[in-house]
Amino acid sequence: MPNPAPLATSVIAEAVDKYADELVALRRDLHAHPELSWDEDRTSEKVTTALVDAGWTVTRPDGGGVLAELGSGDRLVALRADLDALPVDDLTPDPWRSTVPGVAHACGHDVHTAGLVGAGLALSEVAARGLLPGRVRLLFQPAEEVMPGGALHLLAAGALDGVDHIFGLHCDPSLDVGRIGLREGPLTGAADALTVKLTGKGGHTSRPHLTEDLTFALGKVITELPAILSRRLDPRAGVSVVWGTVRAGSAHNVIPHSGIVAGTVRMLDAVAWTEAEHLIRQLIATIIAPYGVAAEVTYQRGVPPVVNHEVSTALLGSALDTVLGPHGHVSTAQSLGGEDFGWYLDSVPGAMARLGTRTPGGPTYDLHQGNLRVDEAATGIGARVLAEAAVTALSADPLV
Repeated sequence: MPNPAPLATSVIAEAVDKYADELVALRRDLHAHPELSWDEDRTSEKVTTALVDAGWTVTRPDGGGVLAELGSGDRLVALRADLDALPVDDLTPDPWRSTVPGVAHACGHDVHTAGLVGAGLALSEVAARGLLPGRVRLLFQPAEEVMPGGALHLLAAGALDGVDHIFGLHCDPSLDVGRIGLREGPLTGAADALTVKLTGKGGHTSRPHLTEDLTFALGKVITELPAILSRRLDPRAGVSVVWGTVRAGSAHNVIPHSGIVAGTVRMLDAVAWTEAEHLIRQLIATIIAPYGVAAEVTYQRGVPPVVNHEVSTALLGSALDTVLGPHGHVSTAQSLGGEDFGWYLDSVPGAMARLGTRTPGGPTYDLHQGNLRVDEAATGIGARVLAEAAVTALSADPLV
């Protein structure tokens, strides 16, 4: 039987062009109506309607998310997008800016979701022409933005049962639209959440010797924990502790009796990830010992590194070259950002790439900021790449 992939490539391109306006409209609608982790009901309904109408078999796991399947045969490839938004204000001037106060798609998950819907629409046309050489499963995942991530929820629901490879994309506002970054091996870091609550005897700032100077002790934790970690863990592990919240006291002349500091612990290395929690708890106890305060440490294991599988990366790279040509497929570096896509790669081979969203010559935005804006051409590009990755993987020699 001739390889159906070249014909499927043409069908995918034609289908994404045909649905281009619908995909942009969907992305704008999702952006205007963002939903926080575990509450993505409206978004899930939009996805379900679009895919059912296109002939996909859709299920809604209890607790959130959408799974959709198409095709037949033993070989099965999964494609994943995430649904949730962030608890930040939308600062963009666009007419489709968020209508929900304090909630915004500041990480590009609206692009991910609309792009995967587009891939689904394109693949339905590939299947209708008898060119889909296997099965494709779409994973629309809830709660990527909270630890330890909604990927575990879909895994428990059997989302990767029988899957040979899984592929995903993540917006990268530092890359021009039309370019996608890919690397074999580690792509992101592990990420955990750390909260340290100190309690002790407060008092007047004129008599710190009669108190357990909690604010001073909190400052020691803030500065010394990152410094000591850099000498206790292999520097090649790239361990980083960065604080995002500090709360203590309400008056300039009162030493408070409690205070909290919270942040993230990130690292490049999976081995260090297994050691970090025990060491951090031990170091905090040592740091606060001279001050007589007590510490309540909450350490939440978050997500493992995303480590792209060799074969899956090659398959995704081939799809990128088909869609973008040799100049659109660029190398990218490992970051300390956390992504629960790593949980999937602990179960099956797969790869994630970085989808360029910057308008050429335009400003560079940052993820998780309320002013994030994307070049909307990225939605259609993402759709083509994901659909092409599925066909490429299903058409490849199983031994590759």
